[in-house]
Amino acid sequence: MKKITPFLSFLLLLGLIYYSFYGLMPQSGSPDSVPETEFSTARALVPLREISKAPHYHGSVEHQRVREYLVSRLEDLGLETEIQEGFVLNNSGKSLDKPKNIVARIKGSGKGKSLLLLSHYDTALVPSPGASDAGSGVVTILESVRAYLASGNIPKNDIIVLFSDAEEIGLDGAKLFVNEHPWAKNIGLVLNFEARGSGGPSNMILETNGGNSNLIKAFMEANPQFPVASSLMYSVYKMLPNDTDSTVFREDGDIDSFFFAFIDDHFDYHTANDTVENLDIKTLQHQGSYLLPLLHYFAKADLSQLKSDTDSVYVNMPFIKMIAYPFSWILPLLIIAVVMFIALVFYGISKRKILGKEMIVGFVPFLLSLIICGAIGYIGWIILLKMYPHYNEIQHGFKYNGHSYVAFFVLLSLAILFKFYKGHGRKKHIASLFIAPLLLWIIVNIVVFFMLKGAGYFIIPVFFGLISLWVLIKYETPNLLFLALLASPAIFLFVPLIQFFPVGLGSSMVVISCVFTVLLFGLLLPVFGNYRWKNILSVMCLLAAIGFFIHAHATSDFSEKRQKPNSLVYYEDADSGKSYWLTYDKILDPWTQKYLGEKPEAAYKYVKTASGSKYRTGYTFAQEATFKKIPGFELILKKDSVVGEMRNVVFVMSPQRKVNQIELFTKEDVVFNSLSFNGKEMKNLNHKKDELLLRYYVAGNDSLEIAYSVPKNSKTTFMVKEASFDLLLNPYFSIDERPKNMMPKPFVVTDALVLKKTFSVDSIPLKIKDSISETIETNE
Repeated sequence: MKKITPFLSFLLLLGLIYYSFYGLMPQSGSPDSVPETEFSTARALVPLREISKAPHYHGSVEHQRVREYLVSRLEDLGLETEIQEGFVLNNSGKSLDKPKNIVARIKGSGKGKSLLLLSHYDTALVPSPGASDAGSGVVTILESVRAYLASGNIPKNDIIVLFSDAEEIGLDGAKLFVNEHPWAKNIGLVLNFEARGSGGPSNMILETNGGNSNLIKAFMEANPQFPVASSLMYSVYKMLPNDTDSTVFREDGDIDSFFFAFIDDHFDYHTANDTVENLDIKTLQHQGSYLLPLLHYFAKADLSQLKSDTDSVYVNMPFIKMIAYPFSWILPLLIIAVVMFIALVFYGISKRKILGKEMIVGFVPFLLSLIICGAIGYIGWIILLKMYPHYNEIQHGFKYNGHSYVAFFVLLSLAILFKFYKGHGRKKHIASLFIAPLLLWIIVNIVVFFMLKGAGYFIIPVFFGLISLWVLIKYETPNLLFLALLASPAIFLFVPLIQFFPVGLGSSMVVISCVFTVLLFGLLLPVFGNYRWKNILSVMCLLAAIGFFIHAHATSDFSEKRQKPNSLVYYEDADSGKSYWLTYDKILDPWTQKYLGEKPEAAYKYVKTASGSKYRTGYTFAQEATFKKIPGFELILKKDSVVGEMRNVVFVMSPQRKVNQIELFTKEDVVFNSLSFNGKEMKNLNHKKDELLLRYYVAGNDSLEIAYSVPKNSKTTFMVKEASFDLLLNPYFSIDERPKNMMPKPFVVTDALVLKKTFSVDSIPLKIKDSISETIETNE
């Protein structure tokens, strides 16, 4: 039995690692045969397929079709439904649009605060069907509301459903609702459903201006089956380049939110691959497993009692679901851990189980592993980008074969760790070797206390590690199965994090995976240190790492399942009478070379700024194109008067073709006395030359009215870029269809026709190249 126990403990550790992922979420969807009062993924997929038939970004024809479909679904459920619309000027983002929110309500029997169920129904501006982002959230709400109503329950609180619009272009539907809808004033809590990928567990994240204690208490009482949540998660979320509609509710309305989002397979986010087929059914089931119990709980809870002045550390844990305790416990727990550590060191020394020399020597393999593995993770990814430069074409941080790379770096780190600890297999030295990782974990928790209290639960595995140290000191032959069980909190808490950081923050964050692998190995040292076959494990991990690297290499190219993102823009400069083909791509492919040629010039020679790039990605290459004389906009001057020292101007810009986006710039430094767009006042009145003044997302046939006042002798010249996202279908062009191993590049304005024109209110000619006409009367 003594000979087989190490092997059994190894199998137990593997089982715990497997369960640390397996237990996070449901392992299957639910059929339509489940009771009507339960959430069914099969039923939810019916509207999802309808919603995600085609891209439906703000202002598109499909956008209107999806809106009408969702209104009919809500009305079929018997909900009081309306459309809220109005212009929203986003001063921080310098954008203007006209969201059309879908709002519905189930009247409650009481007069307390309302519960809001929230998701957005618009998709990203690139051709993305939006099955995950955020069709999954929309149908999670539809199916959960249907199941709730089927239960026959009458809610105490009003239940409001908001399918917001224009989330992808500035969270503007949420702004419109929070700041202008009368129902918003009585909302006590928001449950928001989002996506930043197409699979994996859904994470619960809080948005609150105050403490989280009462919110976490209520969440635990609602008792969702598969909670995945930690107080660290919100800190990580704030590092991501995204806010959600929940942020608007918190900032503009001081309304608390739980929002639920999945982030795995991030490479599908905002792409043509965000389809029903790529959405993980288990993930959709996970979303439903959150909402239905929360809906039942908060429909009758006192939502006015959720505010709190105190914060809690919280984290999910298998079997017991959630652990939570106040921030005020962090320091006492840390002090107790330090006292226990010091006491156990002296106890071990007195028992001659901890030897000074061996304790000091124990820092060598651990710190050396930490430095080497961290360096391999950091430098290794830089080398990989040099080896595979086309990875840079994927603007998503997490690459198609990202999971293989995570496995490669983690297994390579383990191979190094087992190799370094190969010579430390004598049982009498394990307690001494264990001091180094325990001390480092205590230091980590000291840093956490001062800088990142949300990670305060990191102290929990340390206490179990201290118990393991006591066992190593107390018993000559400790039970390895028992020690493996003592390591289970460390495995449950940290193994998912090893994968989470690269998935959530980008493949370059494998350096964090490597560091956490070393830190976790340190907590497992009471078990691993007793293995005499560490060299064999090192070789096995190395071979497995090589296997994953080979798999990553084999899947490093682009294919029909791993499409190359590429971009093409036709840019017409009506001022110069010249046109250009443009791209954001650094590496051209046969499709883009048809238009840009094999030796295109640098784009900056012709076009200085790109239109609507999310991550400020600029055009890379340009090639002259045939000038098409694209129909431009019509200008109508409604007012031009001088009152005192100020000149007051109002003019209207009306597109003469179907356009999706208008960008307005000033050609001089201008300090406006007042400035408004479609009746919405701009707060920032000081504008630099060639700085974006406004980005207007056009819906329908809406025009843009610009009203401003400047000192009467000021010169004001405007430059406009009109963009339509119809290059591939536009009758002026004959663009070849993309090969199946390519797709439109996300996060940029691509497949677009851009028309650039400069004009002054003082002197607009009657006709410019048949593209701009105007009717102006000047009154002074």
